[in-house]
Amino acid sequence: MMEVQRISLVIIDDHPLFRQGLEDVFRLENDLEIVGVASTGQEGLSLIKKLRPHIGITDVNLPDLSGLIIVKEVAKARLGTKMVLLTAYDDLAQKLGAFQMGARGYITKDVQPFDLVEQIRAVAKGYYIISDKILTHREFIEWLALQTNSYNIEDKPNEVTVVSSLSPREMEVLNHLSQGQSNKEIARQMGISHQTVKNHLASLFRKLGVEDRTQAVVFALQHGLVRMHPLETKE
Repeated sequence: MMEVQRISLVIIDDHPLFRQGLEDVFRLENDLEIVGVASTGQEGLSLIKKLRPHIGITDVNLPDLSGLIIVKEVAKARLGTKMVLLTAYDDLAQKLGAFQMGARGYITKDVQPFDLVEQIRAVAKGYYIISDKILTHREFIEWLALQTNSYNIEDKPNEVTVVSSLSPREMEVLNHLSQGQSNKEIARQMGISHQTVKNHLASLFRKLGVEDRTQAVVFALQHGLVRMHPLETKE
């Protein structure tokens, strides 16, 4: 009999009843394994750094440390843990901020237990979760592009100016960026140093008139500077 590959989880939530409810839901599933539970952000972050679970599930509003900061710190430390925010607030600005910091899922607490289990499995396979939607990387980037009504591009450089100002190397970096690759992955793909990638990114951000990676990809998509390609997903 083939052994089930289990998905390890750390749960962070300061409400005992809700936290226990999550534990009860996940313990019913043979492929999900709770390896740590925390009631504060600092405790939860320490557990994730120590245990490096496949998935970290955290509330946004914690008594000592925001779930958004936990997401940011986990991404910064490159622990490999995919972070999912489970919150009572369906707030677009908070969603965008969470994903910019490296979240892989943003789920509201009115989710049905069965749906939550399926969403956690999807995140483990590399998908993104936005409320009740399970998205591929391509669909996720397209969703980001649709959420830019508040992102004023009227004062940004026009397409002709941008295309003419970008070097071939910067265009290559932009394409890698649109595929969700990290600086390390881009450096390896292009055969350049990590610092050179950072230099290209700084130049890109300046020329596009943006402040971060997400805005750069959104701008590029809006102006047809990059095309998304379907990613292979695990069965």
